[in-house]
Amino acid sequence: MSDHEPVSVLGLGAMGTALAEALLAAGHPTTVWNRTGAKADPLLAKGANGANTPADAIIANRLVVVCLLDYDSVRQVLAPHTDVLAGRTLINLTNGTPGQAEEMAEWAADHGADYLDGGIMAVPPMIATPAAFLLYSGPSGAFESSRPVLDVFGESIYLGNAPGLAALHDLALLSGMYGMIIGTLQAFALVRAAGVPTTEFAPLLSRWLGNMSGWPAAAAEQIDKGDYGSGVVSNLAMQAAAYPNFATAAEELGISFELLAPLESLMRRRVADGHGHEDLTGVIELLEK
Repeated sequence: MSDHEPVSVLGLGAMGTALAEALLAAGHPTTVWNRTGAKADPLLAKGANGANTPADAIIANRLVVVCLLDYDSVRQVLAPHTDVLAGRTLINLTNGTPGQAEEMAEWAADHGADYLDGGIMAVPPMIATPAAFLLYSGPSGAFESSRPVLDVFGESIYLGNAPGLAALHDLALLSGMYGMIIGTLQAFALVRAAGVPTTEFAPLLSRWLGNMSGWPAAAAEQIDKGDYGSGVVSNLAMQAAAYPNFATAAEELGISFELLAPLESLMRRRVADGHGHEDLTGVIELLEK
């Protein structure tokens, strides 16, 4: 008999499968359910228990990990089985918004279940490696009692009792990631249009982005202080004057500028409002409606 807490996993997409595999590898008896039952077969071969219905999986164990496409899917799967939720801890690792997490936490509480919302900062191959970290928010007691299981997936970072905090941080981190990806794709489009192999250019880009890795910390200090004029190295007016070169170069090379275009109008507005002497970080003030 295992002394590792048994866990149920609902949803066996690429991420859900990775989570279940990590639990099995760590010695946790694992019950799995998926709408398409055949997806469970490889896990059953590794020792998982199969559940015919979500209710069967929920009844099987106190801890229930949910990893589905979206919050609508979570509701569709759980709503018919509210009679078996009481006393369970739902750990929802489905990507969503802070508002959705808050609504789901209230819904779970109405049915007698503890609720932890989570954000997975990893791709499936990173699960159960030192590179993975996961964000959690919800009742601290539920987090602490579940932590031996949660730590199997990667480093567990608890953000507080408010259910929406994990989703907030998840989307904020992904926003930074997509910003980097947007710039990288534009950079690759530029050099490729000029006949330079992107594999040849990539090491220079990695080096440059690495040199810029300290920017978030410095920018955060300016933003929290509301002081965009201290420690300015390249002021906004200068950057705004040079920014049209990106559009001109794109036109010359026959590629689109649409990935980077939105920033230009924000920079111009900020300069027009008298902030040209400040840093680019001040553009954040234009993002608040």
